[in-house]
Amino acid sequence: MTTHAPVAAPMADTGRLSGGLNAQAARLLFGETADADLDSELPFITVVDQAHLVMLAERDLIRRDQAARLLAEIGALRANGFAPLRGRQAPRGVYTLYESHLIDELGRDVGGVLHTGRSRNDLKATVHQLRLREPVTRLLSALLRLQGVLLGRARAHDATVMPAYSQYQPAVPSTYGHYLLGVATSLERDISGVLQACSGLRECPLGAAGGGGTDVPVDPARTARLLGFTEPVRHAGFAIASRDTMTRLLSAGALAGLTLSRLATDLQLWSTQEFGLVGFPDHLVGASSAMPQKRNPFLLEHIKGGSGALIGALTTVLANTKNTPFGNSVEVSTEGVAPVWAALDRLEDITRLATWVVAGARPCEEAMTRSADRGFTVATAFANRLVAQGVPFRAAHYAVGRLITELTAEGAATLTEVPEDRLGASLRRILRDQGVRTEPTVRTADLDPGTVAALTEFGGGPGPESFRTAHRRLTESWRGHVRTGRAWRESLRAADRERHRAVHDLISGADGRR
Repeated sequence: MTTHAPVAAPMADTGRLSGGLNAQAARLLFGETADADLDSELPFITVVDQAHLVMLAERDLIRRDQAARLLAEIGALRANGFAPLRGRQAPRGVYTLYESHLIDELGRDVGGVLHTGRSRNDLKATVHQLRLREPVTRLLSALLRLQGVLLGRARAHDATVMPAYSQYQPAVPSTYGHYLLGVATSLERDISGVLQACSGLRECPLGAAGGGGTDVPVDPARTARLLGFTEPVRHAGFAIASRDTMTRLLSAGALAGLTLSRLATDLQLWSTQEFGLVGFPDHLVGASSAMPQKRNPFLLEHIKGGSGALIGALTTVLANTKNTPFGNSVEVSTEGVAPVWAALDRLEDITRLATWVVAGARPCEEAMTRSADRGFTVATAFANRLVAQGVPFRAAHYAVGRLITELTAEGAATLTEVPEDRLGASLRRILRDQGVRTEPTVRTADLDPGTVAALTEFGGGPGPESFRTAHRRLTESWRGHVRTGRAWRESLRAADRERHRAVHDLISGADGRR
């Protein structure tokens, strides 16, 4: 076994360059040691190498014994966690350290064939695609889990009356279930956006080489299949120049973060003493170090803060992509994508927090109903009842507003606490003052927020049939997304099995010929 020097130098002499990168610059760009990149990138690089070597051998572009020896050495490196490379500097990055190791161990006539028919550019683009799979899969699972909880809680509270708010003011009667279903609907758009962005993960960049393809007769479709992609590279320039899948994923993620942040904002407001509409159990709140009476729903603040971090990451990606040439560019392929991994992980984290918060939130039903009643949220429906009796809408709108002004000045807090005859007399007087001759009747039974909410069957309102229709549609879509996720994970597992078999067969075949 070769004893390695602390710094690997073989790749410094490229034929064009006879010296290595400035040592201080190398440490600044690649770190004191290669260990971080060994964990984040090299596992994916070696998976690409397995598929690439199988394809090269099948196409007789390298000898099968060369491929077998390389695959065996790569397998050994993977099995021991890349131990021979740990603690070492990588003056030109982890890939050159790794390839230099293979050349040291196997000789240039074997280790030196690995890069046949490709470039660092298409390798890196492919690694990025592979590296996205796990965090995106986890993220989709978390988003779907949250949507499932929202759907379940919405159904449980489809008749829990509360106000719908407009500009922070009670607006019209609604239900807590209808609110949660609205958030689930917004999340549906966000999940669809993530899935649409994931369509970019179907295409494998390998084969694009430096951005102009290659005259080496490689088989991009074979490597794509072995790596779990459904499409080979279509355009070499696009494959190298673009990291649009990452940008689109981060954009969809930022929009999902906005949905979560708005949900958290509502729950935080509604949990205040002033609103008192929602409470949280002890395991979802924190205490104050100084004020013993406080119960802080601080998880909501983490959700809101995490959403802001996603916007920052997206801004970084967009800023690094703007005004770069449409080709290989470090600003895009290195600096631009740097925040993506942490941002996707952060979105997964705040999605899990939101799931726990929604599942644990306890609506204060009495306070919700009282808030809807005292907020005069039935005023619009009251005006609509007058319209049904022949009063022009604008006259009805004014009359109801004027009536509420008079009643609140007299100390009334709700319409239903005022006798019907008093309401009717005052309303007819106000209408006569406007020159309206219609003499409408008033029934206080029509002015209960729960009754009004139950009648809002049109325009996607909280009425029972309207709610059931929207809930059923969203549930069916949710189930379809779950099935899509399962099918994708199974297709990736099948590709892994096919690649492992091909690698095993190559190595076994070479051993059998010795």
